Amino acid sequence: MNNRVLALLAAFSATTIYGMNHTIAKVVMPHYIGAFGFIMLRVVGAAVLFWTVSLFTPKEIIERKDYFRIIFGALLGMCINMLMFFKGLQLSTPINSGVIVTLTPIIILILSAFFLKEKLTSMKFLGITLGFSGALLLILYGNTSQVVNAPNVTLGNSMMLINSICFGSYLVIVKPLTKKYSTVTLMKWMFLLGIFMTFPITYSEFSEVSWNTLPFEALWRMAFVIVGTTFLTYMFNVYALKTLPATTIGAFTYLQPLITILYAVITGNDILDGVKISACLLVFLGVYLVSKKAKLKSVIQ
Repeated sequence: MNNRVLALLAAFSATTIYGMNHTIAKVVMPHYIGAFGFIMLRVVGAAVLFWTVSLFTPKEIIERKDYFRIIFGALLGMCINMLMFFKGLQLSTPINSGVIVTLTPIIILILSAFFLKEKLTSMKFLGITLGFSGALLLILYGNTSQVVNAPNVTLGNSMMLINSICFGSYLVIVKPLTKKYSTVTLMKWMFLLGIFMTFPITYSEFSEVSWNTLPFEALWRMAFVIVGTTFLTYMFNVYALKTLPATTIGAFTYLQPLITILYAVITGNDILDGVKISACLLVFLGVYLVSKKAKLKSVIQ
């Protein structure tokens, strides 16, 4: 099996895990653990796993000139991105979050146009407009269906939009580093930095968890988030970035709403209504127009 096929399988696996995570993580918040407390568990757990694996891999020294990129990448990918997503998910619904994260390819295009002077065609501009119109529709009117455990859908959707922006930025920033360092080396340092960055915000909720009374229902979901949603997905994505451009990784987010919707509806954790369907179609159409004949590969490889 060649490297490209393995990279595509890694990206698809990460997307599948992410799609299921919207519902799996949502169920335990905030009854068993708060969103920010969950992030401390997630970041510390992933850091321990990556540092353990690093004991069995070749040692690599990070060049001084890459320090800032790694620190900034950790701030976006292991701090703001995670905090906004989990708090937004706690306040909103799995389907809303699954639709909003699909904006990642549009975010990558905007960042490339702004910072790297990538030309924006009228078709791509229309795609950006449609995509964000879908997100705005969810933010303003996404709370029409009564879903259990969704106390502030508007704020939650807004926070998940910030998460999408940060994740797109993270992919663009980390891409050059994947050519120089192994997946484990990058992740062990970035998650270690993530612990210090998130600690002041997450410790309070983490310390409130009644660990001795947690049922198996909560424990397996927490384990899924640590091992699957954090350790495996970040490892899969960085591995895939070694072979594929960031825009291709971003394109796999198209599948997330489909996986999220199926899993959420089947398990009875969300409701599919007209507003969500309309928003999903707008985002999909926007992403399609933005990605059509995209020329970002040479820019951010």
